[in-house]
Amino acid sequence: MAYQALYRVWRPQRFFDVVGQEHVTTTLQNALLQQKISHAYLFSGPRGTGKTTAAKILSKAVNCEKAPVSEPCNECAACRGITDGSISDVIEIDAASNNGVEEIRDIRDKVKYAPNSVKYKVYIVDEVHMLSIGAFNALLKTLEEPPKHVIFILATTEPHKIPLTIISRTQRFDFKRITPQAIVGRMKLIADETEVQYEDNAMHVIARAADGGMRDALSLLDQAISFSQERVTVDDALTVTGAVSQEFLTRLATAVHGNNAATALDALENLLMQGKEPARFIEDFIYYYRDMLLHKAAPEMEDSLERVLIDEGFKKLANEMDHGRIYEIIDILNKAQQDMRWTNHPRIFLEVAIVKLCQPETGPTIGREDNSALLQRITDLEDKLSKLASNGIPAQESQAAAQPKPQRVNRKGFQAPAGQIKEVLKHATKPDLQAVKSKWGDLLNMLVGRQMRSQAALLNEAEPVASSSESVVVKFKYEIHCQMAMENAKFIEVTGDLLRELTGKRLQVIGVPEDQWHSIRESFLSSQRNGASGGEGAGKEDPLVAEAKKLFGDELVEIND
Repeated sequence: MAYQALYRVWRPQRFFDVVGQEHVTTTLQNALLQQKISHAYLFSGPRGTGKTTAAKILSKAVNCEKAPVSEPCNECAACRGITDGSISDVIEIDAASNNGVEEIRDIRDKVKYAPNSVKYKVYIVDEVHMLSIGAFNALLKTLEEPPKHVIFILATTEPHKIPLTIISRTQRFDFKRITPQAIVGRMKLIADETEVQYEDNAMHVIARAADGGMRDALSLLDQAISFSQERVTVDDALTVTGAVSQEFLTRLATAVHGNNAATALDALENLLMQGKEPARFIEDFIYYYRDMLLHKAAPEMEDSLERVLIDEGFKKLANEMDHGRIYEIIDILNKAQQDMRWTNHPRIFLEVAIVKLCQPETGPTIGREDNSALLQRITDLEDKLSKLASNGIPAQESQAAAQPKPQRVNRKGFQAPAGQIKEVLKHATKPDLQAVKSKWGDLLNMLVGRQMRSQAALLNEAEPVASSSESVVVKFKYEIHCQMAMENAKFIEVTGDLLRELTGKRLQVIGVPEDQWHSIRESFLSSQRNGASGGEGAGKEDPLVAEAKKLFGDELVEIND
C-alpha cells in the first residue's frame, strides 16, 4: 500500500517528539548519558500514549554508534536498521498471540547468543499481561539475570495483571494520558507539515474524543481529513467522532435552566435522529456541567476543562446557575447513566432524565420555606411525639413502626444492615423460617401474576435464610440483585403484603448478598460463643446450642462434647 496512516508516518523517532511523557523521557535520557541502563523495563499506561514508541527509541539510543547519547542520531546504520526493522537484534513480540510457555522458552534459549549487528539485543514484549502463568514463570529467572548484552522492555495497558515477581525485576515507568492541549499542538504541527486546512475548534473536538491517546487522535484526524472536502471543519470532526457540539449542549442546558421540557425534548429528538448514541451524549452532558462547575470554582484553570471551550454562551449560562443546581443536575444525569447500562432501551431513561431536569423544583425546602411555617411544623411534630410518649409508646419505636429504617447503600456497593440481621437472628426460629420457605414458590407465582416479572426474576436466585415473627432475611446470590431489590420501595412493599397474605404475618424483608450473609452470620455466632464464655451463664445451656435448636429444631441437633 502506497498510503500509510498518519500515526505510522508521524511516529516519534526521538524522545523529544514523545508528547506528554516528559517524566519518562527525561529519566531515560539521563540514564543513557550516565550509562546506567537497566536490564529490564516495564512501560505501563493507557493505549496510544507512547509505550512501544519509547521502547523503540530506547533500543536505538542504546545501540547508536555515537553512544552514549540522550537521543538516537537516526543517521547511523544501527539507528536506520532498527527504524526500518532490518536489524534482527531488536525483536518485537506480541504477547497476545505468543503467550504460551514454548514461545518464552524459545526466547530463554536464544538470549545467551550475542547480537549480530549491534551492541545490545533488545526484546520488546507488547501486551505482556496476556502471557500465561506458565510463561511468566518461564521468564522469571531470565528476566532477573539476563546476559549483559540483553535488554527486556515490557509494555502493557493492564499492569495489575502482571505478577509482582515480574514487576519487582524491572524498572517501572507509568505513562499518563496526554492532555488535550498537547494533542492539539501535535495535530496542528502534523496538519501544517502536510498542508491540511483546518478549523482550530475542530482540532479541540478531536483531541477531546481521543481521551488522552495520541494514536487515537491521529487516527480520528486521518478519518476527518478523508471525510472533509478541502478543510477539516468542526462539523466534520463531530461527525467522525460521534461527539455532540458544544453549541447543542449549551442550547439544551439553556432549555433545562429555563424548565422548558418541550424545547429540550425536541432538541434531543433531533440529536438522536442524527445517529448519536444516548450513552455518548449523556457522558458529554455530564462533562459539560462538570466543566461548568470547575469554571465557576476556579475560572483560571481553563486547562483542566475536559469538554468545553469557553465561549460567551457558556459563560452566560454558568453565571446564571448556582452550585447547588449544578450538583443536582450532575446527580440526576449520573443516576440515569447508571440505569442506562442495565437496559435495552437507554433512550427512555435519557428522556426521563431530561424531563426530570426540566421540572420546576417542588416541595418546601429550608431555603425557600417561610421560617414561621417551618417552626410551626416542628412544634406540631413535638406535640405528637409527646402524646405518644404519654401513652406509653416510646418515640423511637413509633417511628420505627411507622417507617422501617432504609438499608444503607454507599457508592462502592450495597452494604447490608448487619445490626438488623443480627437482631433477627436473636429471635429467629425454625418454624418461622419453614413457614416462609413453604410459601416462597407461591410468592414468586403471585409476583408474576401481578405483572411484576422483573421483581420475581430478582428472587429466582434468592432464598429466605432466617425469620422471626417480625422480619425475614433473604439471601441474594448476586450483590447487584440485592441492591436493585432493596432500593425498590414498591418491591419491598408488595413483597411484604404478599407474605402477610401467605403467612398471616406482616414481615419486614431484609436483603443481604451471599458473601455478606456468611460474614454476618459468623460474626453473630462468634459473639454468642464469646458471651457464653463470660462465666455468668455457668450451669445454663450454651447459647450456641440454644440458637442451633431454635434454628434447626431439637430433633436435628446432636451435641457432642
